[in-house]
Amino acid sequence: MKRMIGLIVVLLGFLGFAFVTTSKPEAAKPKKQVQTVGILQLMSHPALDAIHKGIIAGLKDEGYTVGKNVKIDFQNAQNDQSNMKTMSERFVNEKADAMIGIATPSAQALADASKKIPIVLGAITDPKGAGLVKDNQKPGGNITGVSDQAPLKAQLKLVRKLMPNAKRLGVISTSSDASAQVQAKMVTKAAPAEGFTVKNFTIASTNDLHQVAAQMVTQVDAIFVPTDNTIAGAMPTLVQVANSRNIPVFPTVDTMVKDGGVATLGLNQYQLGVETGKMTAAILNGKDPATTPIHFEKKGKLIINLRQAAKIGLTIPDSVIKDAEKNGEVIK
Repeated sequence: MKRMIGLIVVLLGFLGFAFVTTSKPEAAKPKKQVQTVGILQLMSHPALDAIHKGIIAGLKDEGYTVGKNVKIDFQNAQNDQSNMKTMSERFVNEKADAMIGIATPSAQALADASKKIPIVLGAITDPKGAGLVKDNQKPGGNITGVSDQAPLKAQLKLVRKLMPNAKRLGVISTSSDASAQVQAKMVTKAAPAEGFTVKNFTIASTNDLHQVAAQMVTQVDAIFVPTDNTIAGAMPTLVQVANSRNIPVFPTVDTMVKDGGVATLGLNQYQLGVETGKMTAAILNGKDPATTPIHFEKKGKLIINLRQAAKIGLTIPDSVIKDAEKNGEVIK
């Protein structure tokens, strides 16, 4: 009898141990040796390509090296909405650890594809306005990232400094580009304080650019281009038409100055990519997108294209050139 009681006690003890063991919370899953990051880029042009390169550099700066501990699945949608949907679903199906959207349409496609996988915005002008986050300081979901909102008021002051007698400022943007439209409205509102009368022009695609630009240059003294991916991809066309009447083009992006713009206080697209890569690394390491504020660059970089200015007969003040040589970049 005593032996039987002893066996029962041992059995109960074993069952109790098994219950305690199996009822413990599941241990945190170990970090994967190789994590997957899906990068969805809207289209190819110098600004977006620079962001992509910066992302890879930013990841590497934080210890994530391609081929070693991170796999990059890079997809270029070639400005096709159906491609963006398919590519976003691809990332979800392969269970990417994080996804990056370069340009607003790409980020929106990723947001539609998943509410769980962390999404990092690669230079999105207005994350809240685009409906991607609830608040720029407290995103509150699975999305955070980097904004490429340009210092528009400072840029308008630069245009006035370079063109003291200009009165009519043409603003050209793509009608379907939400970020570009936001900036166009901001410029229209801010420009009168600098003495400009704004005339807005829009295009539906690059096919419209030559015709619309030809109309615009007959009505304005200078052209302002917000952060607009479609126009950035066809900058030579806009510059060619503007040059026919010696009209200067002032873009918001550094790469667009190199493509024929006269000057900007623009954001460095590569550096925006680096910040995006670093933020992605932090999220791969466990940081919560919901509590990670959107990153905004505080100051623009002064870039002057002296070669382009000379081509259209625009004289750049020495003080501006010296400032660019000291704190920015001069293209000769």
